[in-house]
Amino acid sequence: MNATTEHQTALIETPSGKGAADENFPVGSWLLPARLRPHVACYYAFARAIDDIADDPQLSSAAKVERLDLFARALRDPVLAERPGLEKAKAAAAMLRQTGIDDRHCLDLISAFKQDAVKNRYRNWDELIDYCDRSASPVGRFLLDLHGEDRSGYVSSDALCNALQVINHLQDCGKDRANLDRVYLPIEWLDDEGESVAALDRPRTSPGLRRVLDRCLEGTSALLREADRLPGRLRDRRLAMESAVIVKIAWKLVHELSHRDPLAERVVLTKPQFVICGLSGVRTAWLAR
Repeated sequence: MNATTEHQTALIETPSGKGAADENFPVGSWLLPARLRPHVACYYAFARAIDDIADDPQLSSAAKVERLDLFARALRDPVLAERPGLEKAKAAAAMLRQTGIDDRHCLDLISAFKQDAVKNRYRNWDELIDYCDRSASPVGRFLLDLHGEDRSGYVSSDALCNALQVINHLQDCGKDRANLDRVYLPIEWLDDEGESVAALDRPRTSPGLRRVLDRCLEGTSALLREADRLPGRLRDRRLAMESAVIVKIAWKLVHELSHRDPLAERVVLTKPQFVICGLSGVRTAWLAR
């Protein structure tokens, strides 16, 4: 095997350049205990690596699945984990052993991203939420387990994470269609409005597409009403404050998406809005205690 082939073999990750600062919510912020932040950063790095593989427009579906399978196997195979390109899987496996957390929270993410590699349409809301249950919910479950919280909190945590995932889908609906021909909007809802996925190719939302977006926001609001209960369910005050901040951010993004056009602009919070949500969330969680 020549040097070029060895180099190509080592290339498993396909970094997009995205990082924690690009997320809608704080990742491992100062609100969390300092001793746990490295574990959160490790889990995030693993999730970012496999998400980037699934979203790489240059890779074939088969290549994406093959690389994601390597990540899954490396979580349980220490020999494979030594292979160049699987450093984040190796680090995640070590972190999981150290914390005693089930690797299911990593494997579920891989399951979702393998689905991204082969599936680009969702027939209805239930199909979409099934995807979110594996692409988003594991993040919240990992955080709860890391803090030693009761698993009864999974219900509200899942609702928050799934809401954040749908919000992200709505923010990126035009970009996902253009770059990957991936559409997370329920096709049945587009059909109800006499629309097709081609509605996402326009520079602005049509009235029919606007109604589909609003329907998604209604479903997201229902999830957030359950998520509102999460901070009060948590024993750890710092995690409760972090959760309250994220809930505030999610509600504000729902408001913004209901009044702005994600095809015409990137709908994100301004820094002042982000700070206000943070302060409001911390205050809400603190007073609730």
